[in-house]
Amino acid sequence: MFRHIVLLTLHPDTPAAQRSSIVTRLRTLPDRVDTIRHYTVAIDAGLAEGNADISVTADFDDEGGWAAYRDHPDHQQIIRDEIAPRLASRVATQFELPT
Repeated sequence: MFRHIVLLTLHPDTPAAQRSSIVTRLRTLPDRVDTIRHYTVAIDAGLAEGNADISVTADFDDEGGWAAYRDHPDHQQIIRDEIAPRLASRVATQFELPT
């Protein structure tokens, strides 16, 4: 199993409705990208200052499954139209899950 984790920090003036829209649109991807095995997208609970705003955790069978997701046109459109214009910072990691 191959895991991809992303933490997104949006510009402070991004309205709550826009944050929710990003999450809603990202959550449509498992129905469109058949390599996704598990997918969780959430808005930070706001318990600690300095946390990222949105997290994505996605599992795939292998690196190829992740690459198909990364390059999928629907995923790229969400990034281009919804995320990139509001993005202050992004941190990501990909790794093999221990068996």
